[in-house]
Amino acid sequence: MAERIVIGIDGGGTTTRVLAVDPQGRLLAYVEEGSSNPDKDPHAKQHVQDGIRKALSAAQANPEDVIALCAGFAGFDNEDDSAWAAEFTDVPCLSCPKVLVNDAVVAHAGALMNKPGIVAISGTGSTIFGINEHGRYLCNYDFHHYAATAARFLAYDAVYQIIAGQAVDEDRAFVEEVFDYWNVTSITELALLGADGFINDHVERTLMFGRMGPLVTAAARDGSPVARSVCDAAVTALDTGIRLLGSCFAASDIVHVAFIGSVACDPYVNAGLKQALARPTNKTYQVVEPALPPAAGAILMAMEKAGIAADAHVIQQLAKQSRPA
Repeated sequence: MAERIVIGIDGGGTTTRVLAVDPQGRLLAYVEEGSSNPDKDPHAKQHVQDGIRKALSAAQANPEDVIALCAGFAGFDNEDDSAWAAEFTDVPCLSCPKVLVNDAVVAHAGALMNKPGIVAISGTGSTIFGINEHGRYLCNYDFHHYAATAARFLAYDAVYQIIAGQAVDEDRAFVEEVFDYWNVTSITELALLGADGFINDHVERTLMFGRMGPLVTAAARDGSPVARSVCDAAVTALDTGIRLLGSCFAASDIVHVAFIGSVACDPYVNAGLKQALARPTNKTYQVVEPALPPAAGAILMAMEKAGIAADAHVIQQLAKQSRPA
């Protein structure tokens, strides 16, 4: 039975991941629940609280045993969001210190160990977040820039190009896959489906296009011109966003960058983005592999809140046992 426990929550994307460890970083529990984004799922609060309860049960711990909790939530954009985030983690008798932040913050904490650098997150959602040498938080949203590179946007763009007649002979296999996916037999039928809004329910439509994203990246790898044009545009948008944040790293000529998410880590997009970032400019962008997953980054922030030093042994334990998160 655990007597002291630290909880980290990664609430980004469609899955909420709850990680529980002891103060030495040893894994006690790992739980997955549905989305914790209140803008995307009406059951978001329940998913988070269920995840916490299940993690405590798996760790054979009580809420009173938790010494610190950190949660990173998609949709947490400013201090006004603190109220609902606090409610989401309001489990009876769980009165430990809590750190509530955007999911990009815990992703950065894990990927770059809270050291200066940038994380480009593109999967279910898309965010480019960094912390410069002076500890300033930076986001491409600060520039009113948005890289529409989430999986659903790749799918939207590909469907639009097909309906608009941009597909060529080399796209034939991809177009047939798209027809099968949408249960249509021609561009005319796909166009009529689009004219009716594809799917009336916003959440269902978003999920449907999001699930199609991997078809686009796979087709790009197979040489489809339409899929490649969509993915190349995503690379350009991510490259621009990263360089916007990089301009705020005044004290260093080298900026570390990590990629997170199904789109950013897709082989075609990943290779294209590395090539784009290699272009000589006033900054050198050094691409690094994420050290830890986002839920483990939340653990590091919770440990810091509890006054626990995350030494090399703790990091090693987290890297070894938290990778499913």
